[in-house]
Amino acid sequence: MKKLRYCLAVLAAVASMVFITAPLFATETDDRIESSAKNTHVFKTFLKDDQINMKSKDGFVTLTGTVLDASHKTLAGETVACLPGVKGVDNKLEEKGENRPAEKSDAWLITKVKTTLLFHRNVSGLGTEVLADNGTVTLRGEADSVAQKDLTTEYVMDVDGVDKVNNEMTVSDPAAEKPDDKTIAKNMDTVIEAVDDASITALVKTSLLYHRSTSGLSTNVKTKDGVVTLEGKATTAAEKDLAGKYAGDVDGVRSVNNKMTVE
Repeated sequence: MKKLRYCLAVLAAVASMVFITAPLFATETDDRIESSAKNTHVFKTFLKDDQINMKSKDGFVTLTGTVLDASHKTLAGETVACLPGVKGVDNKLEEKGENRPAEKSDAWLITKVKTTLLFHRNVSGLGTEVLADNGTVTLRGEADSVAQKDLTTEYVMDVDGVDKVNNEMTVSDPAAEKPDDKTIAKNMDTVIEAVDDASITALVKTSLLYHRSTSGLSTNVKTKDGVVTLEGKATTAAEKDLAGKYAGDVDGVRSVNNKMTVE
């Protein structure tokens, strides 16, 4: 009888420890999720001026507050969803009313173009002035080379809503030639900043969404130590190649493993 009472006491003690430890573990995980999100490249760089509140409960994260534009809502949700321990995201962020341009308006198109350029490291998102008039976009500012100017035109032309691009950017070094693949690879190894994988995944997903040629693709994006893997389906080989190209020009991406299939 004494032995039975002892065993029951031990079982009760173990059971109580389980019930005590589980909530504590969940709380620690939720705290880590909230802390990790705020320290990501996306939150510290792109979302630093937004009013975002975050609450994680048992791995399910709720985002509330206001953001400056629609792309920030997408970025926040995608970044949090990629963090370890996150089981789901309820994205209730709202765009500030006074900053919300009418859809398809010139201001709306300018915002989309500027956002798209910010995602890519080989063009100057901050140094490019963008004007719009009924689908015609005019670009001004200074490009480092003819190649960068041409790339800016290419990226902008593939933004949904853009019908024509007038690139009036000046070139600081007209004699600069487009570098070959080996030179690009060498430069990438030395200038790529350390960006967390969750941010890279979110930036790649949002970039593909903003480009007209890749917005409708069913693409799964995974990132490990800066190496991006694309999976999913493309309707043509050209779409698959563009997805890889756009992903490869996102901040922090070291290489792209394009496993997309062509239907």
